[in-house]
Amino acid sequence: MKLLGRNHIIISIITFAILFLMNYLGNEEADKLQRALMTALAGVIGLTRFVYFKQRKG
Repeated sequence: MKLLGRNHIIISIITFAILFLMNYLGNEEADKLQRALMTALAGVIGLTRFVYFKQRKG
């Protein structure tokens, strides 16, 4: 998968949506929006780092 290619962007959007909804709907705390956004963003950043290192290695 090419970094920031079409497939990577689609998978990133799907990952963000799944992680956000899982955390937002399953959290009863007062700051559930902030937690859900941070978790979803961290998941997308982790996915991007994985693709970058996999692409760099060969």
